[in-house]
Amino acid sequence: MAEVGRVAVRHPDLLLPAGFWAAVAVWVERPQVANKRLYGVRLEARRSASLPRVEHSGPRPSSGPEREERAPAGCGPKDGPGHGQRFPEGAPGPRPSAGPEQGPQESQGRRQQGEDQREAAKAPLLSGAPGQPGKAGAGEGDFPASDLGSLWDDFSRSLASGNREMLAFLTRSGAESQLEAQHELDVILRTVISKSNAHCPLSAPRREIVVRDVLNGTVTFLPLEEDNEGNLKVKTSNVYQIQLSHSKGEWFISVLIFCPERWHSDGIVYPKPTWLGEELLATLSRWCVASRQSGFKRTLSLISIMKYSKAHHVLKEKYKDMVKVWPEVTDPEKFVYEDVALAAYLLVLWEEERAKRGETARQSFVDLGCGNGLLVHILSSEGHPGRGIDVRRRKVWDMYGPETHLEESAITPNDRTLFPDVDWLIGNHSDELTPWVPVIAARSSYNCRFFVLPCCFFDFVGKYQRRQSKQTQYRGYLDFITEVCLIGKSRTYPPAEEDSVDERRTRYINSRRGGPVSPPGQVPAPPPPGATAGGADGPEGRGALVAGARHTPESPAEGLWLSGFHPREKAERVRNCAALPRDFIDRVVVQVANLLLGGKQLNTTSSQSRSVKAWNRGGSLSLAEVAGKLDREMLQRLKRECGGLQTLLRNNPQVFQVLNGRVRIRDWREERPRKEKEPEAKRRLFSETFKTRICWFFAHHPDGCVLPSDRCPFAHGPGELRPATTKKKKQPLFSRAVITPH
Repeated sequence: MAEVGRVAVRHPDLLLPAGFWAAVAVWVERPQVANKRLYGVRLEARRSASLPRVEHSGPRPSSGPEREERAPAGCGPKDGPGHGQRFPEGAPGPRPSAGPEQGPQESQGRRQQGEDQREAAKAPLLSGAPGQPGKAGAGEGDFPASDLGSLWDDFSRSLASGNREMLAFLTRSGAESQLEAQHELDVILRTVISKSNAHCPLSAPRREIVVRDVLNGTVTFLPLEEDNEGNLKVKTSNVYQIQLSHSKGEWFISVLIFCPERWHSDGIVYPKPTWLGEELLATLSRWCVASRQSGFKRTLSLISIMKYSKAHHVLKEKYKDMVKVWPEVTDPEKFVYEDVALAAYLLVLWEEERAKRGETARQSFVDLGCGNGLLVHILSSEGHPGRGIDVRRRKVWDMYGPETHLEESAITPNDRTLFPDVDWLIGNHSDELTPWVPVIAARSSYNCRFFVLPCCFFDFVGKYQRRQSKQTQYRGYLDFITEVCLIGKSRTYPPAEEDSVDERRTRYINSRRGGPVSPPGQVPAPPPPGATAGGADGPEGRGALVAGARHTPESPAEGLWLSGFHPREKAERVRNCAALPRDFIDRVVVQVANLLLGGKQLNTTSSQSRSVKAWNRGGSLSLAEVAGKLDREMLQRLKRECGGLQTLLRNNPQVFQVLNGRVRIRDWREERPRKEKEPEAKRRLFSETFKTRICWFFAHHPDGCVLPSDRCPFAHGPGELRPATTKKKKQPLFSRAVITPH
């Protein structure tokens, strides 16, 4: 065996071993959190078990020369830690057993430590069913679990019949006493499902037995393989173990490999040993001390992960050509594959819903704020009747064909924006509509369901404002959206209670607004003086819905549910300072630089060679101080841009550094030297832009550029200028194409 990594776990509020077992639970149930090449796992079966009784028949295996005689077939004497090296004190490896030489205090302490370990790990894995042999929480049924009991019995017999090295590996010791060999283990059968990509096609799921030994603080992963007769058995290669140990007041986590000579890395399910000893260990140590209650949500907990992996693979192959003909300025790799993944999720979710309801008709849908419409196109092409609505038409819409129904229209939450005949409403990065999607679904019909995938921070009116100072804005927004609900598959109340539930719904929206909310069917009233959050004047309730009501393009404000809501503009204006006139930007840059240099007059024409021995780097000012010294007209113009002055300064990184609300002149002598082994994309970008612009410091700074000409990436005068090599935009393979699935 070989230890491939070890890390000490330190934290002021350290709670171990409980944190270790919580981290192990994440790695066992959701390894995709750390290994991005996986879809996830399916827990198939679980039971309690024990190792076989082993009688001592001589000296225990050591890490010295005698080990060579007892090594099992296929794993020679080099398995020991460092070819005969002994483990340090407190490290994983051979430990003395609780034999006669131990006094009663040592034995009692050992038993107490075991009780503490069991107490820390007695909370079950999230998907498991502790105490119920052969059962687990998944139960998907499309990939039946083998008899875990038979698998374990066969493996135990192999241990008892001579595989002493494996037994020692499982018990963190040599051949243990009968008492220690018989303590209870937690044995789990899981299926690991990997992703596919261009370099690695979809591979068959891998199955493993996971052995949790709470008394010894270990979890061991035993891969399974099929023999010629189709029977599963444990294979000795790719067996690894995660251990928790305690020495001299410190806790350690280690990763050991049973037979390093036979380790086969496939780069996906079984990465290289260095990844296990570095990346995985670092991740586990963070999880040990992290908040485990709110940490890692199971994104595929509502559907079969096996079905999702197959559907995702099929859709990626089917729609991958969209990347080649994407006409938008957005990144096709990002947007195409994101929508493919979301479509796969919804298709599996809806398939399982039909099976549960005993229905055959495919669900209808409306995508509110559909954007590029690709999700609508995929779902429609896969047989689901639906349409998408967005305030702005996209160029890619023309490529989908007449079977994909997309509408250019603004959506305002009111009585005329209802969809009573639709099964599902989708809010995929729907921005200001995000919190309204569940409300629109609830008021459309009792049977209308919804799916929300949030992105930007929006409340019912305007941007989301954090309400708890102890939370980050991101954490607070996720809690808010979870409160509103991410997926609504069914109602938790009978139809007769709809009116009373809608009253509570209206009061909740009102509490977010801080003012009164008009119930459906009534024109909103202005907020009364002194209105407080959660208060409401006038009647509240469901309001009658017109039978057959539907979304009407450009709906008027009648029946508006909340005053102050504004759909986004049809033509989105660029407000990141990039569209400002160049001469205006140059004036601001010169004026700010003049302030930072203490009012020293800057040059307005190219300078000649100047000494940089006493190069003036100027001082630093807060953004507020800079804004207070700018011309009023200039400042007002900047305030109309998103980010204002700070954005403009950040857009000129050649001249300024903006950090923690302060700005200063950039000193290029402090820039890190370029790495010799940079990614090819960065090297290409640098070569394409080298000397294509005049150096601002050469042209304007009183002391010139702080770098010599051969080291400055910008041109010191017109003579050094190179023509810019503008990268040609990818042209579609055919114009005005209609994209249809294969």
